[in-house]
Amino acid sequence: MQERTYETDCGSIHYWINKTAEKSSPALVFLPGLTADHRLFEKQIGYFEGRYPVFVWDAPGHASSWPFTFQFSLMDKARWLDEILSRESLDRPVIVGQSMGGYVGQAYAQLFPKKLRGFVSIDSAPLKREYVSRAELWLLKRMEPVYRHYPWKSLLKSGTNGVATTEYGRTLMHQIMMVYDGDQARYAALSGHGFRILAEAMEADLPYKIPCPALLICGEKDRAGSTIRYNKAWHKKTGLPLIWIKDAGHNANTDDPETVNHWIEELITRC
Repeated sequence: MQERTYETDCGSIHYWINKTAEKSSPALVFLPGLTADHRLFEKQIGYFEGRYPVFVWDAPGHASSWPFTFQFSLMDKARWLDEILSRESLDRPVIVGQSMGGYVGQAYAQLFPKKLRGFVSIDSAPLKREYVSRAELWLLKRMEPVYRHYPWKSLLKSGTNGVATTEYGRTLMHQIMMVYDGDQARYAALSGHGFRILAEAMEADLPYKIPCPALLICGEKDRAGSTIRYNKAWHKKTGLPLIWIKDAGHNANTDDPETVNHWIEELITRC
């Protein structure tokens, strides 16, 4: 994997890419969730690298993609992603988004429906307004003070044990969160901004249709917000296939990477 950068008006985005592969397409684009970084998908990169072109980033403001000004929207993230993929000639990608990464994938589908070849949501949720209540939107816009004043040690514990069920998944997330150790204000600003632009994208009340083969994946023990409830409703209203990962938490791709990789590969065969 080669690390590269892309300059925006708000800062520099770091991403990793390997286009040398047995099959020239589709490109697999891995998008980590809020506060996570490219390491979240190391088990997926290790499995698919060399077989398909692969891409993963530190999302704007995350880890290596810092410093970054928090003056962008979810749609801006999708546009920057498209600009990077276009520059790298990664046409018609399969986007695999975990949590917030799944929302970015849906924003990408809204903006560039003809470019998306496939979509995998891992412990994410639908971006359409109809799935969330006014109270949930109100809370999403006001999360920064919560993260700013929450004791860091408790936040670190809940942010690791609360998203994964396995030793590997929890250790990895602990390492990822330690990027922000000693700078809780940055962590709070990053989280608060992420939830805020998510709420704004939902309030835009756009169709957010998935115009390609898609798959919903969710850990049976996902305790992050109402992810399980959202995925049940998403599946029921759209008919999109929903795969439950046994004993996995919010980061299902780290708790059971073999099963998740299997289903990603199954989706590829339908693209």
